[in-house]
Amino acid sequence: MPETLTFTIKTETGRLDKVLSQLMPDESRSQIKQAIENQLVLVNQQTAKPKYQVLPGDKIVMTIPDPVALDLEPENIPLDIVYEDDDVIVVNKPAGMVVHPSPGHPNHTLVNALLYHSPLSTINGTFRPGIVHRIDKDTSGLLMVAKNDHAHQSLALQLKNKTNLREYIALVHGVIKQDTGVIDAPLGRSPKDRKRQAIVADGRHAVTHYRVLERYLNYTLISCWLETGRTHQIRVHMKSIGHPLAGDPLYGPRKTIAGSGQFLHAKKLGFKHPVSGKQLVFEAPLPDDFKKVINRLRRQTPGFQVTHTQSPDED
Repeated sequence: MPETLTFTIKTETGRLDKVLSQLMPDESRSQIKQAIENQLVLVNQQTAKPKYQVLPGDKIVMTIPDPVALDLEPENIPLDIVYEDDDVIVVNKPAGMVVHPSPGHPNHTLVNALLYHSPLSTINGTFRPGIVHRIDKDTSGLLMVAKNDHAHQSLALQLKNKTNLREYIALVHGVIKQDTGVIDAPLGRSPKDRKRQAIVADGRHAVTHYRVLERYLNYTLISCWLETGRTHQIRVHMKSIGHPLAGDPLYGPRKTIAGSGQFLHAKKLGFKHPVSGKQLVFEAPLPDDFKKVINRLRRQTPGFQVTHTQSPDED
């Protein structure tokens, strides 16, 4: 059955398509505009055009059509499986691999590889079978995957209740002076660029904790753990305090460390097993190119000494 979403305009202003894209940060403005043109959006029970200027008190009802099935083909792509049983898979995703198919990436994704390997949960339909949470294409590291619907529901609830563990290693520009910090700032789609996320007043609650691991001449290695899992959360939050991720093509400076994308790695993942209830914690080593950059920065930093207690991976 198609889903309907209802919004009542309070303080939002501007075009209908723009306002809806802010209220629905997981949908692109072009997708919302298409839905309006397909008469799937009603304003005060009437159809409207994308350029309609919303008014306080307007009641907007948007119908989300059932997803169109993608023809997902299982592909024999090698997987770095850290753990597997009858219910869950923990996989170490390489940087550069898209997690699930989309119109722009119909194949060669992690989901295509997983489908070849094992049956997956069906809760997300044909778009994201088995996928409970995501990491960006150019982010490496650990993901938990559900092999059946019961496991999916349990893992998704743990994410919602913030009881699972997700710790990342990131290399950022600049030298962070304080040893620890918390960034609490709401995130939503950028009103200036729909490809980006930004800190917006009416965005979704987002909290990132960080701790300094190592300081170099012009960079800092940090550990981050998340209370929430918003799109591009670490990347936007660290940029907001003046320390964007090294190599980040979307949020970082042009003059940065060469690589295939942002230096961000999902190092640690913990959750309660959906059947046994046992607490499971997994770790994945830093990719080789990440370790090489760290070792180079160490050599370039006069008098560098490892002072942190939780060392990143050594060669």
